[in-house]
Amino acid sequence: MEFWCKKRVVVTGGAGFLGHHVVDELRRRGCHEITVPRSKEYDLREKEAILRLYDHARPEIVIHLAAVVGGIGANRKHPGSFFYDNAVMGIQLMEHARRSKISKFVCVGTICAYPKFTPVPFREEDLWTGYPEETNAPYGLAKKMLLVQSQAYRQEFGFNSIYLLPVNLYGPGDNFDYESSHVIPALIRKFVEARTNQEKNIIAWGTGSASREFLYVEDAAQAILLAAEKYDKPDPVNLGSGEEITIRDLAYLIRDLTGFRGEITWNTNEPDGQPRRLLDTSRAQREFGFRAHTSLRDGLKKTIDWYESITASRSTTSAD
Repeated sequence: MEFWCKKRVVVTGGAGFLGHHVVDELRRRGCHEITVPRSKEYDLREKEAILRLYDHARPEIVIHLAAVVGGIGANRKHPGSFFYDNAVMGIQLMEHARRSKISKFVCVGTICAYPKFTPVPFREEDLWTGYPEETNAPYGLAKKMLLVQSQAYRQEFGFNSIYLLPVNLYGPGDNFDYESSHVIPALIRKFVEARTNQEKNIIAWGTGSASREFLYVEDAAQAILLAAEKYDKPDPVNLGSGEEITIRDLAYLIRDLTGFRGEITWNTNEPDGQPRRLLDTSRAQREFGFRAHTSLRDGLKKTIDWYESITASRSTTSAD
Protein backbone atom coordinates (compact mmCIF):
# COMPACT_ATOMS: atom_id res chain seq x y z
CA MET A 1 0.00 0.00 0.00
CA GLU A 2 2.75 2.44 0.95
CA PHE A 3 4.72 1.70 -2.22
CA TRP A 4 1.87 2.70 -4.53
CA CYS A 5 0.06 5.48 -2.71
CA LYS A 6 2.11 8.35 -4.20
CA LYS A 7 3.20 6.74 -7.46
CA ARG A 8 2.17 8.03 -10.89
CA VAL A 9 1.55 5.03 -13.11
CA VAL A 10 0.76 4.54 -16.79
CA VAL A 11 -0.90 1.23 -17.67
CA THR A 12 -0.95 0.67 -21.43
CA GLY A 13 -3.79 -1.66 -22.31
CA GLY A 14 -5.37 -0.71 -18.99
CA ALA A 15 -8.87 -0.87 -20.47
CA GLY A 16 -8.31 -4.39 -21.77
CA PHE A 17 -8.82 -7.80 -20.22
CA LEU A 18 -5.66 -8.04 -18.10
CA GLY A 19 -5.28 -4.27 -17.82
CA HIS A 20 -8.69 -3.79 -16.22
CA HIS A 21 -7.72 -6.19 -13.42
CA VAL A 22 -4.28 -4.58 -13.00
CA VAL A 23 -5.88 -1.14 -12.65
CA ASP A 24 -8.38 -2.47 -10.10
CA GLU A 25 -5.55 -4.05 -8.13
CA LEU A 26 -3.54 -0.80 -8.25
CA ARG A 27 -6.49 1.05 -6.76
CA ARG A 28 -6.86 -1.57 -4.05
CA ARG A 29 -3.21 -1.00 -3.20
CA GLY A 30 -3.74 2.74 -2.77
CA CYS A 31 -2.56 4.09 -6.14
CA HIS A 32 -4.52 7.22 -7.07
CA GLU A 33 -2.64 8.58 -10.10
CA ILE A 34 -3.25 6.00 -12.83
CA THR A 35 -3.31 6.93 -16.51
CA VAL A 36 -4.87 4.51 -18.98
CA PRO A 37 -4.20 5.68 -22.57
CA ARG A 38 -7.08 4.95 -24.92
CA SER A 39 -6.38 4.14 -28.56
CA LYS A 40 -8.68 6.88 -29.89
CA GLU A 41 -6.48 9.46 -28.14
CA TYR A 42 -3.07 7.77 -28.15
CA ASP A 43 -1.99 5.50 -31.01
CA LEU A 44 0.94 3.86 -29.24
CA ARG A 45 2.50 2.83 -32.53
CA GLU A 46 3.28 6.52 -33.13
CA LYS A 47 6.17 8.37 -31.50
CA GLU A 48 4.26 11.63 -31.14
CA ALA A 49 1.43 9.93 -29.25
CA ILE A 50 3.87 8.34 -26.81
CA LEU A 51 5.59 11.66 -26.17
CA ARG A 52 2.23 13.32 -25.52
CA LEU A 53 1.28 10.52 -23.14
CA TYR A 54 4.47 10.77 -21.11
CA ASP A 55 4.32 14.57 -21.05
CA HIS A 56 0.72 14.49 -19.83
CA ALA A 57 0.98 11.68 -17.25
CA ARG A 58 4.59 12.23 -16.04
CA PRO A 59 4.72 8.59 -14.88
CA GLU A 60 7.25 7.11 -12.50
CA ILE A 61 6.27 3.58 -13.55
CA VAL A 62 5.03 2.29 -16.91
CA ILE A 63 3.28 -1.10 -16.98
CA HIS A 64 3.16 -2.13 -20.63
CA LEU A 65 0.28 -4.53 -21.21
CA ALA A 66 -1.07 -3.26 -24.53
CA ALA A 67 -0.83 -5.85 -27.30
CA VAL A 68 -2.52 -7.03 -30.45
CA VAL A 69 -3.49 -10.59 -29.54
CA GLY A 70 -5.69 -13.48 -30.60
CA GLY A 71 -6.01 -17.23 -30.83
CA ILE A 72 -4.51 -19.54 -33.45
CA GLY A 73 -6.95 -18.42 -36.15
CA ALA A 74 -6.24 -14.71 -35.67
CA ASN A 75 -2.47 -15.30 -35.58
CA ARG A 76 -2.59 -17.24 -38.86
CA LYS A 77 -4.71 -14.57 -40.52
CA HIS A 78 -2.74 -11.49 -39.39
CA PRO A 79 0.93 -12.46 -38.80
CA GLY A 80 2.31 -9.23 -40.28
CA SER A 81 0.04 -6.96 -38.26
CA PHE A 82 0.68 -8.92 -35.08
CA PHE A 83 4.45 -8.61 -35.57
CA TYR A 84 4.60 -4.94 -36.54
CA ASP A 85 2.06 -3.54 -34.10
CA ASN A 86 3.47 -5.34 -31.08
CA ALA A 87 7.12 -4.69 -31.92
CA VAL A 88 6.88 -1.01 -32.82
CA MET A 89 4.60 -0.21 -29.89
CA GLY A 90 6.83 -1.81 -27.25
CA ILE A 91 10.14 -0.61 -28.69
CA GLN A 92 9.06 3.03 -28.82
CA LEU A 93 7.37 2.97 -25.42
CA MET A 94 10.54 1.67 -23.81
CA GLU A 95 12.87 3.96 -25.74
CA HIS A 96 10.96 7.11 -24.80
CA ALA A 97 10.53 5.92 -21.22
CA ARG A 98 14.33 5.78 -21.07
CA ARG A 99 14.69 9.22 -22.63
CA SER A 100 12.06 10.61 -20.26
CA LYS A 101 13.98 9.15 -17.28
CA ILE A 102 11.00 7.10 -16.11
CA SER A 103 12.17 5.15 -13.09
CA LYS A 104 10.74 1.71 -13.96
CA PHE A 105 9.34 -0.03 -17.04
CA VAL A 106 7.41 -3.27 -16.52
CA CYS A 107 7.13 -5.17 -19.80
CA VAL A 108 4.66 -8.04 -20.00
CA GLY A 109 5.67 -10.51 -22.71
CA THR A 110 4.09 -13.77 -23.82
CA ILE A 111 4.51 -17.48 -23.38
CA CYS A 112 4.44 -17.69 -27.19
CA ALA A 113 8.05 -16.48 -27.11
CA TYR A 114 9.22 -19.94 -26.02
CA PRO A 115 10.50 -22.43 -28.62
CA LYS A 116 7.97 -24.87 -30.04
CA PHE A 117 9.71 -27.85 -28.46
CA THR A 118 10.78 -26.62 -25.04
CA PRO A 119 11.58 -29.12 -22.26
CA VAL A 120 8.77 -29.19 -19.69
CA PRO A 121 8.54 -27.37 -17.37
CA PHE A 122 9.64 -24.27 -19.32
CA ARG A 123 12.59 -22.59 -17.63
CA GLU A 124 13.49 -19.00 -18.43
CA GLU A 125 16.93 -20.19 -19.56
CA ASP A 126 15.26 -22.14 -22.41
CA LEU A 127 13.88 -19.07 -24.20
CA TRP A 128 16.61 -19.08 -26.83
CA THR A 129 16.93 -22.81 -27.57
CA GLY A 130 14.73 -22.83 -30.68
CA TYR A 131 12.09 -21.18 -32.87
CA PRO A 132 8.55 -20.54 -31.56
CA GLU A 133 5.52 -22.53 -32.69
CA GLU A 134 4.84 -21.43 -36.26
CA THR A 135 1.20 -20.31 -35.91
CA ASN A 136 2.09 -17.58 -33.40
CA ALA A 137 5.81 -17.04 -34.05
CA PRO A 138 5.53 -13.47 -35.44
CA TYR A 139 3.65 -12.34 -32.33
CA GLY A 140 5.94 -14.26 -29.98
CA LEU A 141 9.12 -12.95 -31.58
CA ALA A 142 7.88 -9.34 -31.60
CA LYS A 143 7.30 -9.52 -27.85
CA LYS A 144 10.57 -11.40 -27.35
CA MET A 145 12.53 -8.55 -28.89
CA LEU A 146 11.37 -6.39 -25.99
CA LEU A 147 13.31 -8.69 -23.66
CA VAL A 148 16.42 -8.06 -25.76
CA GLN A 149 15.77 -4.32 -25.62
CA SER A 150 15.10 -4.42 -21.87
CA GLN A 151 18.36 -6.21 -21.11
CA ALA A 152 20.39 -4.08 -23.54
CA TYR A 153 19.04 -0.84 -22.04
CA ARG A 154 19.84 -2.01 -18.52
CA GLN A 155 23.38 -2.90 -19.62
CA GLU A 156 24.13 0.31 -21.54
CA PHE A 157 21.97 2.93 -19.83
CA GLY A 158 21.21 1.47 -16.39
CA PHE A 159 17.52 1.64 -17.31
CA ASN A 160 15.34 -0.25 -14.82
CA SER A 161 13.18 -2.44 -17.03
CA ILE A 162 11.85 -5.88 -16.09
CA TYR A 163 10.29 -8.55 -18.31
CA LEU A 164 7.52 -10.93 -17.27
CA LEU A 165 6.21 -14.03 -19.09
CA PRO A 166 2.64 -14.88 -18.11
CA VAL A 167 1.17 -18.16 -19.28
CA ASN A 168 -2.28 -18.25 -20.97
CA LEU A 169 -4.70 -16.05 -19.01
CA TYR A 170 -8.44 -16.44 -18.51
CA GLY A 171 -11.18 -15.03 -16.32
CA PRO A 172 -14.05 -12.52 -16.17
CA GLY A 173 -13.81 -9.89 -18.90
CA ASP A 174 -12.02 -12.18 -21.36
CA ASN A 175 -12.58 -11.95 -25.12
CA PHE A 176 -15.36 -14.34 -26.18
CA ASP A 177 -15.35 -13.49 -29.89
CA TYR A 178 -15.02 -16.64 -32.02
CA GLU A 179 -12.66 -14.98 -34.51
CA SER A 180 -10.06 -13.79 -32.01
CA SER A 181 -10.61 -15.52 -28.65
CA HIS A 182 -8.33 -18.02 -26.95
CA VAL A 183 -9.31 -21.58 -26.09
CA ILE A 184 -11.07 -21.16 -22.73
CA PRO A 185 -13.50 -18.36 -23.69
CA ALA A 186 -14.12 -20.01 -27.07
CA LEU A 187 -15.05 -23.31 -25.43
CA ILE A 188 -17.18 -21.66 -22.75
CA ARG A 189 -19.17 -19.80 -25.39
CA LYS A 190 -19.61 -22.92 -27.54
CA PHE A 191 -20.85 -25.03 -24.63
CA VAL A 192 -23.19 -22.38 -23.22
CA GLU A 193 -24.74 -21.71 -26.63
CA ALA A 194 -25.02 -25.43 -27.41
CA ARG A 195 -26.75 -26.05 -24.07
CA THR A 196 -29.13 -23.14 -24.61
CA ASN A 197 -29.96 -24.30 -28.14
CA GLN A 198 -30.22 -27.96 -27.06
CA GLU A 199 -27.60 -29.03 -29.58
CA LYS A 200 -26.20 -32.55 -29.51
CA ASN A 201 -22.53 -31.79 -30.10
CA ILE A 202 -19.93 -29.05 -30.45
CA ILE A 203 -16.80 -28.97 -32.64
CA ALA A 204 -13.40 -28.28 -31.07
CA TRP A 205 -10.15 -27.57 -32.91
CA GLY A 206 -7.25 -30.01 -33.14
CA THR A 207 -6.81 -33.43 -31.60
CA GLY A 208 -7.13 -32.33 -27.98
CA SER A 209 -3.75 -33.87 -27.16
CA ALA A 210 -1.86 -30.59 -26.69
CA SER A 211 -1.52 -29.42 -23.10
CA ARG A 212 -1.69 -25.96 -21.59
CA GLU A 213 -1.23 -24.15 -18.32
CA PHE A 214 -3.63 -21.36 -17.41
CA LEU A 215 -3.38 -18.48 -14.95
CA TYR A 216 -6.46 -16.78 -13.53
CA VAL A 217 -6.37 -13.10 -14.49
CA GLU A 218 -6.67 -11.75 -10.94
CA ASP A 219 -3.65 -13.84 -9.91
CA ALA A 220 -1.75 -12.46 -12.90
CA ALA A 221 -2.55 -8.87 -11.90
CA GLN A 222 -1.23 -9.49 -8.40
CA ALA A 223 1.95 -11.06 -9.80
CA ILE A 224 2.64 -8.08 -12.07
CA LEU A 225 2.32 -5.59 -9.24
CA LEU A 226 4.44 -7.69 -6.89
CA ALA A 227 7.15 -7.73 -9.56
CA ALA A 228 6.84 -3.98 -10.06
CA GLU A 229 7.31 -3.47 -6.33
CA LYS A 230 10.06 -5.96 -5.59
CA TYR A 231 11.90 -7.15 -8.72
CA ASP A 232 14.78 -5.21 -10.28
CA LYS A 233 16.86 -7.67 -12.29
CA PRO A 234 17.45 -8.27 -16.04
CA ASP A 235 16.37 -11.92 -16.10
CA PRO A 236 12.88 -12.72 -17.44
CA VAL A 237 10.37 -14.23 -15.02
CA ASN A 238 7.66 -16.81 -15.69
CA LEU A 239 4.21 -16.24 -14.22
CA GLY A 240 2.00 -19.31 -14.02
CA SER A 241 -0.17 -21.59 -11.90
CA GLY A 242 1.80 -24.83 -12.05
CA GLU A 243 -1.26 -26.79 -13.32
CA GLU A 244 -1.05 -28.56 -16.70
CA ILE A 245 -4.09 -29.93 -18.52
CA THR A 246 -4.67 -31.33 -22.01
CA ILE A 247 -7.10 -29.45 -24.23
CA ARG A 248 -9.24 -32.60 -24.33
CA ASP A 249 -9.52 -32.75 -20.54
CA LEU A 250 -10.09 -28.99 -20.43
CA ALA A 251 -12.97 -29.32 -22.89
CA TYR A 252 -14.65 -32.05 -20.85
CA LEU A 253 -14.17 -30.04 -17.65
CA ILE A 254 -15.80 -26.96 -19.20
CA ARG A 255 -18.56 -29.14 -20.65
CA ASP A 256 -19.36 -30.43 -17.16
CA LEU A 257 -19.19 -27.00 -15.52
CA THR A 258 -21.52 -25.45 -18.11
CA GLY A 259 -24.02 -28.29 -17.86
CA PHE A 260 -23.84 -29.29 -21.54
CA ARG A 261 -24.73 -32.95 -22.02
CA GLY A 262 -23.81 -33.45 -25.67
CA GLU A 263 -20.70 -34.79 -27.40
CA ILE A 264 -17.45 -33.16 -28.51
CA THR A 265 -16.25 -33.67 -32.09
CA TRP A 266 -12.58 -32.93 -32.75
CA ASN A 267 -11.68 -31.23 -36.04
CA THR A 268 -8.22 -32.71 -36.58
CA ASN A 269 -7.69 -30.66 -39.74
CA GLU A 270 -7.06 -27.66 -37.48
CA PRO A 271 -3.69 -27.26 -35.69
CA ASP A 272 -3.03 -28.06 -32.04
CA GLY A 273 -0.43 -25.30 -31.65
CA GLN A 274 2.53 -25.84 -29.33
CA PRO A 275 2.50 -29.47 -28.04
CA ARG A 276 2.89 -28.67 -24.33
CA ARG A 277 3.00 -25.64 -22.05
CA LEU A 278 3.93 -25.80 -18.39
CA LEU A 279 6.13 -23.26 -16.66
CA ASP A 280 8.77 -23.49 -13.98
CA THR A 281 7.53 -20.68 -11.72
CA SER A 282 10.17 -21.01 -8.99
CA ARG A 283 11.90 -17.74 -9.94
CA ALA A 284 8.73 -15.69 -9.36
CA GLN A 285 8.22 -17.28 -5.97
CA ARG A 286 11.86 -16.83 -5.01
CA GLU A 287 12.30 -13.26 -6.26
CA PHE A 288 9.02 -11.60 -5.27
CA GLY A 289 6.93 -14.19 -3.45
CA PHE A 290 4.31 -14.89 -6.09
CA ARG A 291 2.26 -18.07 -6.03
CA ALA A 292 -1.10 -18.49 -7.80
CA HIS A 293 -4.07 -18.95 -5.46
CA THR A 294 -6.94 -19.80 -7.84
CA SER A 295 -7.33 -23.40 -9.00
CA LEU A 296 -8.35 -24.03 -12.60
CA ARG A 297 -11.74 -25.46 -11.60
CA ASP A 298 -12.54 -22.50 -9.35
CA GLY A 299 -11.35 -20.00 -11.95
CA LEU A 300 -13.43 -21.65 -14.66
CA LYS A 301 -16.53 -21.54 -12.44
CA LYS A 302 -16.04 -17.82 -11.87
CA THR A 303 -15.48 -17.19 -15.58
CA ILE A 304 -18.53 -19.20 -16.65
CA ASP A 305 -20.71 -17.46 -14.06
CA TRP A 306 -19.51 -14.06 -15.31
CA TYR A 307 -20.12 -14.95 -18.96
CA GLU A 308 -23.60 -16.29 -18.28
CA SER A 309 -24.53 -13.20 -16.27
CA ILE A 310 -23.33 -10.94 -19.10
CA THR A 311 -25.19 -12.87 -21.80
CA ALA A 312 -28.34 -12.94 -19.66
CA SER A 313 -28.09 -9.20 -19.16
CA ARG A 314 -27.68 -8.62 -22.91
CA SER A 315 -30.66 -10.83 -23.66
CA THR A 316 -32.81 -8.88 -21.22
CA THR A 317 -31.70 -5.56 -22.72
CA SER A 318 -32.46 -6.82 -26.26
CA ALA A 319 -35.89 -7.98 -25.21
CA ASP A 320 -36.65 -4.59 -23.69
